[in-house]
Amino acid sequence: MTMERAHPTREPIPQIDDLAQAESGSPFTPHDADDVAEMLAAIDVDDVEELFDIPDPVRYDGSFGIEGESEQGVRRRLERTLDANADVTEFLGRGHYAHYVPSVVDSLSLRSEFITSYTQYQPEISQGFLQVLFEFQSLVTELTGMDVANCSMYDAATALGEAATLADRVRAADGSTILVPDYLRAERRAVLENYTDGAGLSICEFPTENGMVDPDALETALDEDVLLVYVETPTTDGVIEEHLGAVGSILEDRETLFCLGSDLLALSLLENPATVGADVVVGNAGVLGLPNAFGMGIGLFACREEFLRQVPGRLVGASEDADGDRTYTLTLQTREQHIRRERATSNICSNQAWVALRTAIHATYLGPEGLTDLADRCTRLPARLAAELDEVPGVSAPANDAYHFREFTAEIDGDAEAVVSELADRGFAVHQRGEDAIQVCVTEANEAHVDDFLEQVREVMA
Repeated sequence: MTMERAHPTREPIPQIDDLAQAESGSPFTPHDADDVAEMLAAIDVDDVEELFDIPDPVRYDGSFGIEGESEQGVRRRLERTLDANADVTEFLGRGHYAHYVPSVVDSLSLRSEFITSYTQYQPEISQGFLQVLFEFQSLVTELTGMDVANCSMYDAATALGEAATLADRVRAADGSTILVPDYLRAERRAVLENYTDGAGLSICEFPTENGMVDPDALETALDEDVLLVYVETPTTDGVIEEHLGAVGSILEDRETLFCLGSDLLALSLLENPATVGADVVVGNAGVLGLPNAFGMGIGLFACREEFLRQVPGRLVGASEDADGDRTYTLTLQTREQHIRRERATSNICSNQAWVALRTAIHATYLGPEGLTDLADRCTRLPARLAAELDEVPGVSAPANDAYHFREFTAEIDGDAEAVVSELADRGFAVHQRGEDAIQVCVTEANEAHVDDFLEQVREVMA
């Protein structure tokens, strides 16, 4: 005998997307017509379409125009697309650098407990990841000599922007000017301008000489209105700054903060920022642990202890549990959603925790000697390549009479654009720098192609 269970009569539950679409036509903006009209009136706009400027060729028309495929079919299509890419060997740099990433980095970072971990909202249950971030911070503080480092920034440019707004918050000086060198990469300056615009700050340049700071020019540019001075080593031209001590001395008796830009690998060999008087250190940590993607990265941010509560992002600290065992805790977080908005120091949200993990693994794998050996290699390789290029008729390298890290600029006789284009046709990519100069970057990642590159340069310049 079959028994049927009686179920209470239930009213159908209205779906949220049905309700929303009934009012606004969208499942993501559940506002009725009155709400929309009130918001538009507040910003003096008649129609929602006025808020967008989407060209017709890219405007969504209701269909993607992509036919469905099997997995095998998708793979074949992707392979055909990727095969259409230009097959060139890159000698490119200017902030994006290729170093060999050991397989252990993938093997460990792709473990499920890491790859599936999101921002640690309940940090006490994420002890493994918190320890990794603590080790990343320890690595940054050791290499920079600073007292405090955060869990990471999005990239070097946003780290510089955060340094500028930190200088504005601490207000050691009375002014509103951020002073930067004339070699600052345009893309980084654009990000800095976005940060300073909202804070009511202005950016001024000071001239450099031979790709380095001219102490006299810097002192002339300084006045009581300067909140922060930014200097790089190595610069995006590859020049190793020789006047960091002089910059520190100039700023020592002033209220102006000294911000130094660098990267983790370079810092394992070059002057320690703390010893030259830096107050804040920013830059690129993604030279370790990441393949070169010309975009994806991870920034570092470290500073003196007096700025502890002004550090953007989050800090992981070490503590003890009730049993006296070492534990890790999210000591400080300045994200505006976590605390009162008026007290937030930054709006950095889900930071580069997983990428910081990869950086920490790579650095740990190399160890202190491995780091310095690789950094030393990054000074010897460009020196050797520049000397060999200098022997090519029509090429003068390096253009700057300085020590270089990874990359250098070479002056050429003739049209630089044409030379860069012809080298690309022959399978080698370099940067064009003005009408009569190119920039070349060499690391252990492309070292094996140096002889072929030199041969092609000789033929192009013949």
